[in-house]
Amino acid sequence: MDRDLQNRTKQFSIEIVEFYSDLPNGEVYYTLGKQLLRSGTSVGANTRSAFRGRSNKEFVAKLGVVIEEADESIFWLELLEKQKDINIDKLKVLKEEANELVSIFVSIVKKSKN
Repeated sequence: MDRDLQNRTKQFSIEIVEFYSDLPNGEVYYTLGKQLLRSGTSVGANTRSAFRGRSNKEFVAKLGVVIEEADESIFWLELLEKQKDINIDKLKVLKEEANELVSIFVSIVKKSKN
């Protein structure tokens, strides 16, 4: 399961990069896009790091970061959703995936704490 989640979050990060690359020019798109790029790619990087953790405590802490970054990605996607000239279909797919990832990782953290 850990390899599947690592691959899934890496793919999410790749799709965030592609979405960012396709954003129109402009200060608003640049500012919001950069924030999304940072948080979205952090999801994959921190998932990878979590599964290399040395202890359950470290694992749970890293997954907490993953949850925060995925949730932050949802926020930036929601702001971008209100802008013009956005690939709304791709945005909705990314938002749905981020929501699913948050749910998955919250569940894992709860189980890991018990």
